[in-house]
Amino acid sequence: MGFEWVRLLLLAACWLASGALARQAGADARVWLGAGLLFLGGLALAWPLAKASAKQRLRPQLLPAESLEPARPADAQKLALLQAQFEHLPVAAWCLSGEGKLQALSSRARRLGAPGGVREPAALHQLLRSAARSGPQLLDTERGSERWALQRQSLNLDGQAQTLLVLVPLESELEGESLLAWQQLVQVLTHEIMNSLTPIKSLSQTAQMLLDERPLVEAELRLALDGIGHRAEGLSSFVATYRRVSQWPAPQLAPVDLSVLFQRLALASAWAARGAEFNIEVSEPGLRLLADEAQLEQALLALISNAAAATAELALPRLWLQARQGRGGRLQITVRDNGPGVPPGLERKIFLPFFSAREGGQGIGLTVVRQLVHGMGGRVRHVRPLEGGAAFVLSF
Repeated sequence: MGFEWVRLLLLAACWLASGALARQAGADARVWLGAGLLFLGGLALAWPLAKASAKQRLRPQLLPAESLEPARPADAQKLALLQAQFEHLPVAAWCLSGEGKLQALSSRARRLGAPGGVREPAALHQLLRSAARSGPQLLDTERGSERWALQRQSLNLDGQAQTLLVLVPLESELEGESLLAWQQLVQVLTHEIMNSLTPIKSLSQTAQMLLDERPLVEAELRLALDGIGHRAEGLSSFVATYRRVSQWPAPQLAPVDLSVLFQRLALASAWAARGAEFNIEVSEPGLRLLADEAQLEQALLALISNAAAATAELALPRLWLQARQGRGGRLQITVRDNGPGVPPGLERKIFLPFFSAREGGQGIGLTVVRQLVHGMGGRVRHVRPLEGGAAFVLSF
């Protein structure tokens, strides 16, 4: 550092002397030569200083010792926020280590194992440790038996095997859905039964009046009794239909070749006789589904029958029967027609027993379809295609 100061002083002296000589030189060549030599001497002194300054600029700057300590307040805030979010999860969550140690991750999990939660916390912990797969669980709590859904996910963090376990409460939602289903069923049954009982009561009173009258009008009495018999037969048919809808045999699952099944459905339906289009689309040859072939055929025939009724007034009815692999490897079967579609606002009601949006319809077709598909582990839903018409999608 000392030599650099000496160099700077000599540099300044050389250039000052060179400037002074240059001002006094006039036409004297020797003075100009001396000024030039002093200026070149200054450049010689300035070159090492300029080189050292360039190296200093390129050298990485070292922070003070206190600034080398890791101080990450932003990360600490994120960690605290994440912990608070886990704490307030609306589900009971645990982390199971490879050694079998359970750690509660949410307040819901701690409350479930505390007094007022499950009756036997040890049984709950044993259930969580021994559960081999996700699925519904029945927990014995202080409020009674409650239905929960267990979800498990295996993890590997920092070379350590862990399992994330989550219990999702289902009791309140299932009770609400069950109550709604019962209310809808009671409304349907009440409507159908009263439709038969009201005329039976009226005809019975008429028959009683005819018996009291003299002379007895046998023809009118027979007409009243025939009306009672007809309505009783209708009520009996309704009960028999309801019993048939609610008592399907358990499905016998086996691989079903969908291409063969679709071809058989095209021949069995009345679409060809109507001169209508029956389009079959299977995404790949030999596509198979594990299902009960007879029950799957019955469900598809019911949907095809509904489509035929919906397109009865069209000059050129069209039907599309499609099978393809959806997202996640799920197989989807779609039955679509070019009819008027389901009236807006009735999308949820069409699956109710004995509800029909069509004049004179029995309202059991879609109920049968949903029950059969659900029995085979699938789901059925209505979608409104952009091209118009109605479409029902069976997902397995």
